[in-house]
Amino acid sequence: MAMSIKTVLSSLRRRSKAVWHNPKSKIYLKWIAMSLWVLTLAGFLTGLIVMVVVANSDLPDFEDLENPQYDLASVIYDTQGIPFGKYYIENREFVPFEDLSPNVVNALLSVEDVRYFKHAGIDAKALLRVAFKSVLLQRESSGGGSTITQQLAKLLFKRPSLSGKSRFNRMVTLATTKFKEWITAVKLEKRYTKEEIVAMYLSKFEFINGAHGIQSAAKIYFDKDQSDLDIVEAATLVGMLKNPALYNPVRFPEKSRGRRNVVLLMLHENDHITRADRDSMWTLPVDMTRFRRSSQSEGLAPYFRSELTKYLRDLLLQDQYMDPDGEVYDIYRDGLKIYTTIDVRYQELAEAAVLRHMADIQSRYWRVWRGMDPISFEANGEQRRLRLQSIERRIRDSDFYRGLYEKYFGKLSEESVDQFGIELREPTVRRLMESEQYLSEIPADKKPSFQRMMDGSFWDRVTAAWERFNFDLDNEMAEEIEDVIFAYNEQGEEIKKMSRRDSVIHLMRHLQAGLLSVDPTTGQIKAWVGGIGHKYFKYDHVTMRRQVGSTIKPFVYATAMAVQGIPPCQEFSDVQYTIAPGDADFNVDAEWSPSNANGLFTKNKYNLYQGLLYSKNSITVRIVKEMGTVEPIRDLLHNVGIDKYDRLPGGRLVVPEVPSLCLGSVDLSLIEMVGGYTTFANNGVFSKPYFIERIEDKNGRVIYQGSVNQKRAINPLYNAVMVDMLRNNTGGRFGLGLKSDNGGKTGTTNDYADGWFIGVTPKLVTGIWVGGDEKWVRFFTLDDGQGFVMARPIFQYYMQAVEGDEEIAFDTDIQFPEPPPGYQNLVDCTRYKQEDPDEERAERMQEKLDLDEFVDDEFSDEFEQIETDRDTLIRLH
Repeated sequence: MAMSIKTVLSSLRRRSKAVWHNPKSKIYLKWIAMSLWVLTLAGFLTGLIVMVVVANSDLPDFEDLENPQYDLASVIYDTQGIPFGKYYIENREFVPFEDLSPNVVNALLSVEDVRYFKHAGIDAKALLRVAFKSVLLQRESSGGGSTITQQLAKLLFKRPSLSGKSRFNRMVTLATTKFKEWITAVKLEKRYTKEEIVAMYLSKFEFINGAHGIQSAAKIYFDKDQSDLDIVEAATLVGMLKNPALYNPVRFPEKSRGRRNVVLLMLHENDHITRADRDSMWTLPVDMTRFRRSSQSEGLAPYFRSELTKYLRDLLLQDQYMDPDGEVYDIYRDGLKIYTTIDVRYQELAEAAVLRHMADIQSRYWRVWRGMDPISFEANGEQRRLRLQSIERRIRDSDFYRGLYEKYFGKLSEESVDQFGIELREPTVRRLMESEQYLSEIPADKKPSFQRMMDGSFWDRVTAAWERFNFDLDNEMAEEIEDVIFAYNEQGEEIKKMSRRDSVIHLMRHLQAGLLSVDPTTGQIKAWVGGIGHKYFKYDHVTMRRQVGSTIKPFVYATAMAVQGIPPCQEFSDVQYTIAPGDADFNVDAEWSPSNANGLFTKNKYNLYQGLLYSKNSITVRIVKEMGTVEPIRDLLHNVGIDKYDRLPGGRLVVPEVPSLCLGSVDLSLIEMVGGYTTFANNGVFSKPYFIERIEDKNGRVIYQGSVNQKRAINPLYNAVMVDMLRNNTGGRFGLGLKSDNGGKTGTTNDYADGWFIGVTPKLVTGIWVGGDEKWVRFFTLDDGQGFVMARPIFQYYMQAVEGDEEIAFDTDIQFPEPPPGYQNLVDCTRYKQEDPDEERAERMQEKLDLDEFVDDEFSDEFEQIETDRDTLIRLH
């Protein structure tokens, strides 16, 4: 064998010498050598050109690397710094390295880049490992060739599509792209620390299902902060980094489990967990029981967050709140931190109180309306038409309606825009179909285009589409389906079989509620409940205007004492009073003679305490007649934050210059009324409600600072009397069962469409409104529809819960401010009759019965009402 090899080598040497000494062979060899040098030089120059071209094209520049463009979620915090909401396009929140869970970091480095702290962005050793282990031996646990820095580089610019390219072009594109990533990785390593790169990568990565970044992923998949992830959960999320769609734990739990176990294996091999821990964790199933895609309707205070959005958009448009470059902050992308005055502890209790009572009041509503047609019951022809209109309006607002309209008019609208410059929006088409007169209302500059559209064959297609659309709509709305609807249960919804039309009507017939709770000493809003379920009812009832009823009366009484000098113990007869044309400065064009809520007058004497307690319209009207004008009342309302110059869209004053103002025939919002009542609880000083403490940008720079806004509105002496009157309203048999010093006032409007209660304590003023969005969604009797029944219990439940919450530690010993000198003389009513008017009337009637003198029915209706009221109060308490 050795001789054979020696012979072969000797033969090769002889042949090579022969070739080398041959002149022709020398020429060929020189030509080959020169060609190799040329090819080498060309390859070097080509590589150099590619490097220059790649380095100067489509790479993140210095600014991009210094300030990577994340779409960061803006986070909403409560007064304790607890996050309770986000605004986002990508639900992303940047987490600094020092705040990252060690479980996440260890898992990431173990499986993705074990030599991370030993390379400068490109790991040659890892590339060789991939070539031999991953490719040849097919060992998945060997890890990838891309470093964490390279993977971040991938996320900073989009890879080009390979679709439709030849094999050669794909290879060139991939090679170029890989080279770009290497260059970017090196740049990143120069610009950032290793820790910063890890934090950037984990915050940039998209974990699908709406989870952008590790913090959002932890919340969506496991309903916890990333810092609280255990090893198994961290391994599951880190396992998704290889391919989030393939290892999606929701859709592919077994694939996710397999990949998770690879991560656990690598954690063991890198000494982060023991073999025993690894083995026990391997057997665990993938737990997605807490998985939940985020929704803006979910979580605490959805109505508040919705209103906050509108407020922020307007606020951040102002020049003084723009970013350093003069650009408007984007709350969905710029990672703002919005610190609000909301306290999640109060908010949770407020939402629970609203739902607890509204479930009961809705049950009462269904019982009262059992067997009655909501369209026609107690409705004349015009009322029936209005009810049907409101139902059709709700149907047109539904997602189903919009989807069906798009099906028939989407492409037609595109054609219309191209041919006539007219977008076929549903309201426009509907009005054109319903009335030819609508064409005359179109602006003159657009009318020729509409005329051209309607005179040609295109309009025939529109008309035909409208007929088909309405035919399908009627059929679809009448068809019974299993629909998911709102319900008072733990899930907040239930499945019921009904037609789509009946489903719309069913939702419309739900009574709504609004609650606002404010610290009167600062104006800070502590809790905001805008409705009973944001997913199904988007309309906010804190900012909505509704008639306020008798909740306006404390302002009337305060004005009467402060301006007219009427003492609180002065008595007036409970009789019907009339304000006629020509009376003082009332400017009425017809006689105005309002009744009491029950339509009865006792002819008895009532002082201001009793008049407010029993909410006697007669006493309030008499007080206003004494003043001779409502202007002082409007002035006081203006001083407590209710703008007397404000006008409604039609031009009518919000606070009207008419005597009916004194009985609450004014449409105001809950936030305005609660703001006004802070004056009573704060020694006559109005505190304007506010809900933002400060706003910071992503770097912690304060761009907006909220502040307390207060002013003196009522003399402390008369304010102290009003506080005593409000106390009187919730004292004795009308007590709320609270430990705190408290008072309040109910309100009820015509036809029982609105029920109000505003309660005051030294540290909290809370207002509640209850009613239907449509005024025909209501009760029919005072027993069912008064504010005492509809709204007051919510305040009771809420405040009792606040007082009983150990974490809040609400101070129930605080008293309203000490009254100033002269107070005792004002409230000393001993020289006046102190007998309860209702008790007095009952005694007089009993005397007549005992003497057999009750020969007529003068008091029979009233006596029945008194007994009914008494039974109601006993039942409620």
